[in-house]
Amino acid sequence: MVSAAEQLAANLNFGALAKAEDLKKRIWFTLSALIVYRLGTYIPMPGINPDAFADAFKNASGGILGLFNMFSGGAVERMAIFSLNIMPYISASIIFQLLQTVSPSLEALKKEGEAGRKILNQYTRYLTAVLAAFQAYGIAIGLEGSGNIVPDPGWFFRISTVITLTGGTMFLMWLGEQITARGIGNGTSLIIMAGIVANIPSAIASTLELGRQGAISTGLILTVIVVAVGVIAFIVFMERAQRRLLIQYPKRQIGNQMFEGQSSHLPLKLNTSGVIPPIFASSLLLVPTTVANFSQGGPEWLTYITTLIGHGRPLFMVLYIGLIVFFAFFYTAIVFNPVETADNLKKHGGFIPGIRPGERTAEYIDYVLTRITVIGAGYLALVCLLPELLVSYAAVPFYFGGTSLLIVVSVTLDTVAQIQGYLLAHQYEGLIKRSRLRGMRR
Repeated sequence: MVSAAEQLAANLNFGALAKAEDLKKRIWFTLSALIVYRLGTYIPMPGINPDAFADAFKNASGGILGLFNMFSGGAVERMAIFSLNIMPYISASIIFQLLQTVSPSLEALKKEGEAGRKILNQYTRYLTAVLAAFQAYGIAIGLEGSGNIVPDPGWFFRISTVITLTGGTMFLMWLGEQITARGIGNGTSLIIMAGIVANIPSAIASTLELGRQGAISTGLILTVIVVAVGVIAFIVFMERAQRRLLIQYPKRQIGNQMFEGQSSHLPLKLNTSGVIPPIFASSLLLVPTTVANFSQGGPEWLTYITTLIGHGRPLFMVLYIGLIVFFAFFYTAIVFNPVETADNLKKHGGFIPGIRPGERTAEYIDYVLTRITVIGAGYLALVCLLPELLVSYAAVPFYFGGTSLLIVVSVTLDTVAQIQGYLLAHQYEGLIKRSRLRGMRR
């Protein structure tokens, strides 16, 4: 027998979307907020020479600035007011996730429910402002020391830069929270995805132009398209993959009634760590290149290191894979606590068949999570390494980074799932209203 939920899911279509007024308002609000974000990436920061900065950025785009420019949708390249993007907020969130594992007071706040989460969110906002101000001041000092980019260096320029860039980050943080509350999807993730997607049309156009000029063959372009589609399909499959642990609940007697035992599943995602490992790995490997670009004429050992870990070099590949695997296990251990999960199951009377509740359950969950994380880490390494191989050995001019693909596909899947959830709830409410009307007529 097909359940009501399955029938509703099967009936989801564009007609249902047209009738869901609340969902349409949320979609329009999300699109409007993302347009505001894109406009802000074109508003230049005051006090700099745009032509001089464009020349300097070309020399430093191979470092961490290129990665930040990709996430910000080209705002770094234009030195716009949103150049820091929302990255300080993400860094602050990760820092507090780390602190919750070592600080009993923060761990207690996390367990207090909605009130505790509000306090933690407020702490995260304060830390975001501090990190953004620190990074903005560093950018101001770096711009002053990079030739003739700043016509009038001094404290006025530094203060105005800190205020402008920090204000831009705080505005994006607020905008992301508004999208999450009043729009569709996670606002922070959508802002990052919008920045990445904004660069795709120009990259495709430049690649097709090279093909028209004969610089690259048509076969290579078709191969890149096929590989890109295949990688996207692979990411979708792996991001939806789960290892479900069977959970049994015993019979319960409430008053004079005996309720039968129920069963459910504990879903463990194959890739619990998400896109954090590739971002951290890329950032760490690009730090030496960035320092070398800004310190021209630096020590020879720094030049030697940047040569060894350049894109496409064997050492870069090895370190990239190693860091992705390390951060996959590290971040999974932070975001998922087997002991806490086992305790919650024990409190609610749930147990895994054949496993004793409590400590043995925590050990079993940790054992299963470790095994699937090995597969998840290998999947992340493969997706991120394939573009590097294509760029280095196949001379592919259009660089579709594994990290950017992971972000775009993951955010798209989450957003589509939320839209389906809203449509399902709308149709379910419609069925309830119709059933009530039929009951009143009878």
